[in-house]
Amino acid sequence: MYIAILGTRGIPNNYGGFEQCAEYLAKGLVEKGYRVAVYNSHNHPYQEKAWSGAEIIHCYDPEDKLGTAGQFIYDLNCVRDARRRNFDIILQLGYTSSSIWGWLMPKSSIVTTNMDGLEWKRTKYSDNVRRFLLYAEKLGVKYSKHLIADSVGIKNYLKEKYNAESDFIPYGAHLFNEPDESQLLDYKVKPFEYNMLIARLEPENSIEIILDGVAKADKKKEFLVIGKHETEYGDFLKNKFAKHAHIRFIGGVYSMGRLNNLRYYSNIYFHGHTVGGTNPSLLEAMASDSFICANENPFNHYILEDDSLYFSTADDVTMVLDNFSKGDKKAEIMIANNRNKISNLYDWDIITYQYANHFEEIYKAKFNQSISYGYQ
Repeated sequence: MYIAILGTRGIPNNYGGFEQCAEYLAKGLVEKGYRVAVYNSHNHPYQEKAWSGAEIIHCYDPEDKLGTAGQFIYDLNCVRDARRRNFDIILQLGYTSSSIWGWLMPKSSIVTTNMDGLEWKRTKYSDNVRRFLLYAEKLGVKYSKHLIADSVGIKNYLKEKYNAESDFIPYGAHLFNEPDESQLLDYKVKPFEYNMLIARLEPENSIEIILDGVAKADKKKEFLVIGKHETEYGDFLKNKFAKHAHIRFIGGVYSMGRLNNLRYYSNIYFHGHTVGGTNPSLLEAMASDSFICANENPFNHYILEDDSLYFSTADDVTMVLDNFSKGDKKAEIMIANNRNKISNLYDWDIITYQYANHFEEIYKAKFNQSISYGYQ
């Protein structure tokens, strides 16, 4: 079976999110006997024609020159290239800038789309952009033969809004088993003597609420804010909390090893995301033995269940900081339970298996025949 992965900047991952998903899936599917091609931006740092057994197809991407408009051109170039090949299945990761070209997808290929989160709800976008994203979501459903939801919440949403069935396949993570205290040196923090968050600095990630709570807490442990902050909203946050010396804006950290160590050695890890499905950074925090305090919403509850503290307001954050720590017995139980969830539900090998089964089922459904190759 010949599978194409479309909708990312490419692999190996230099960006995050769906790029990381594409990397793990491509490698895992190749190991299971599938032929896999991944579309890469022409200016991706990796310029070879293969990676870990997967074919790499570079397509022209003018995003660096045109900004967001360039993403649409890149996706168009990927779709046009796919029309010239004989893919059995095209896995589309996301729909934001590719769904408008859905009508051009090759008819001979089975298109299945991971619908991601509710992009049109993101407050960073203008009203016009949010209206477009809702329209793009509709097109993503329309032009996909099959849908994948990475959370039960998204699966229910697709059914309620579009009467569309989808297969639930969450995101994945790998357990972190190699803590290295020396990774903290550059950040001038001591093990378990700091709290942190990792997120894009955007309103829907509850950054301001969390930091309001941090500012009011009696316990003034160092608080690391990890995420690109050279933005208008980042400047607002830095100005608002400038007088609180223990709140430190670190900027983006892109080394998975460093991120895992920062999570592992943190006291309390705050996860403020409110929009989306199975959030990758949440699973990575669980896999890194983080003691988590998450925004109170159905997406986070589904993943964490009772194995997290929760907040809705800044006062909740303050209460958590002043009354809980990673050394608590309650924290140890939560951490162990979340680690078991990664091993038993969200390990990348399990997720790859679920994608392989999805591909087998939709292939059989099209041709109504048994196949004796690919994953068994």
